[in-house]
Amino acid sequence: MQTTLLTCAFLISSQLAFAENWPAFRGPAGDGQSAATGLPAKFGNGENVAWKTAIHGKGWSSPVVWGKQIWMTTATEDGKKMSAVAVDLDSGKIIHDVVVFENAKPRFCHPTNSYASPTPVIEEGRIYVHFGSYGTACLDTATGKMLWSRRDFECDHFRAPGGSPILHRDLLFLNFDGVDQQYVVALNKKTGKTAWRKKRTIDYGTDNPDRKKAYSTSTVIEHNGRTALISPAAVATIAYSPLTGDELWRVRHGGMNAAPRPLFANGLIYLAAGGGKTQFVAVRPGGNGDVTDSHIAWSSGVGIPRRGSQLLLNNSLYMVADNGVASCRDAKSGKIIWQHRFGGDFWASPVAADGKLYFFSKQGKVFVVAAAREFKQLAENEFDAGFNSSPAIVENSLIIRSFTHLYRIKK
Repeated sequence: MQTTLLTCAFLISSQLAFAENWPAFRGPAGDGQSAATGLPAKFGNGENVAWKTAIHGKGWSSPVVWGKQIWMTTATEDGKKMSAVAVDLDSGKIIHDVVVFENAKPRFCHPTNSYASPTPVIEEGRIYVHFGSYGTACLDTATGKMLWSRRDFECDHFRAPGGSPILHRDLLFLNFDGVDQQYVVALNKKTGKTAWRKKRTIDYGTDNPDRKKAYSTSTVIEHNGRTALISPAAVATIAYSPLTGDELWRVRHGGMNAAPRPLFANGLIYLAAGGGKTQFVAVRPGGNGDVTDSHIAWSSGVGIPRRGSQLLLNNSLYMVADNGVASCRDAKSGKIIWQHRFGGDFWASPVAADGKLYFFSKQGKVFVVAAAREFKQLAENEFDAGFNSSPAIVENSLIIRSFTHLYRIKK
């Protein structure tokens, strides 16, 4: 009886911790969803804004949250200084502002990107910040002190880095898909030492190096007793064994520059390929080798985002294309249920909670829509600056980062 009570207490504690933290790009499950309730639909211009804090520099990384700390990265616009910033959840005050890396001669960064676009990943006591080939570091969240760093991974991102790191067990996974080199790395999260490194063995079908780069974030899934690291690249997505880096299977879909994080539900993996005739594919996991001809359940080239990730609630798949056309699709067939044009440009990934979907535009507008198979707009909000960063949800609050400020949105 005592063991049962202890087990129940542990499970409840784990669920609470799961609900109260937003540790990585797209949240605890990597799907942009939260069990929070009571989030406001109307906010901005002082309404339902608990606090507003200016964040220096230029960075598109999304905020991550552990306990009472919100972390994000930023950089000077010229890329010579790269920093990690921590903000107190309750007050909005900056509690750490650490220059992590300095660069004498940064490479070119496209004006629409930043030198601090990859989202950090956080756990109890540690934050892992990543600036692509400029460096990866682990910081102590209590002191801001650097515990380890790596600056030896070579890769020309061409337009600056974008893919975010993720954690699984004791490993930290990084994607390097540049114009010169393409590979995946697993680091020991405690020491920063390389556990494995695998070169992408992809036939890109071109000598144009610009067609070989990607800005993807991986995800780990469990299926039929097998764990797989789903790692999108240009042209193809490869499933690796997380512990060894051995390739399990791959699917060819074409495209490049894809940034959305993969989703896994209903027995399907959903992948935004970033261009081509099959910009979006739903793939049955499993098999061995090239499963393109046998495991693609459906594909679509209509209204697919290249930057913002998708949302999957029950059997409905929600997304907004870069040009502002939002859609709801049947997740099993890919059939479009509804489409609606918001107007504007969208790079931030939407989030979902309490039956509401939140879409953030580069022009500073936030559209709130009912999570339903019939389109219903609940609110349209407006901020002084736009959004490329994706929100976090903790303690019944939205944590949103505009081009200039961090906000806590709360009733």
